[in-house]
Amino acid sequence: MINIDELKFDEKGLIPAIVVDSISKKVLTLAYMNRESLKISMEKGLTCFWSRSRQELWLKGETSGNYQHIVSITADCDKDALVVVVEKDGPACHMGTDSCFNNEIFQSEDKHEFSLEALMDLLKGRKIEKKEGSYTTYLFEKGIDKILKKVGEENTEVIIAAKADDKKETVYEIADLCYHVMVLMVEMGISVEDIHKELASRHVIDHKVKQEKMTK
Repeated sequence: MINIDELKFDEKGLIPAIVVDSISKKVLTLAYMNRESLKISMEKGLTCFWSRSRQELWLKGETSGNYQHIVSITADCDKDALVVVVEKDGPACHMGTDSCFNNEIFQSEDKHEFSLEALMDLLKGRKIEKKEGSYTTYLFEKGIDKILKKVGEENTEVIIAAKADDKKETVYEIADLCYHVMVLMVEMGISVEDIHKELASRHVIDHKVKQEKMTK
């Protein structure tokens, strides 16, 4: 790890901090820190910035409750910019949106960004809007029993493909299983974040178990 004294603050004593969601990996905002706000951030484990407009320290969430719990802070190769990975309690933007970056300027016609969160949003839309001819809407209309049946069927297909040592088919069937599990999640009101937190808690437990075994 490097020391704060190794960082290169600009002529105003500031360094840009790109804040990233630890779960979605989405860029939430670009803010600035000075030495004091960076030290406070590290001590509290919460993002603290320097407000250039108000010329004062700004602990994110102090008034809104939308705190950002720091997972890690990393400097770039030149040590003049930071990436701050966080777990957030609410919207990052003062406009009430998840991220400050919402004004699209360009979108490639042949390349499309994919994320589990975007797929979940699409599935939620199918549950609410009931688009005619949509297979997803059909599943929601049939209800939990149909969804569970499909999850079971796809799980079996994964086993069959893996047992046959067919990697391509196994990937295809796992994708099918993931899709149907996500439909189940929407039906039950379970978010990607819920699963992420559960897996993260198990990782901590697993790490502790390994540490205990090493010390015995």
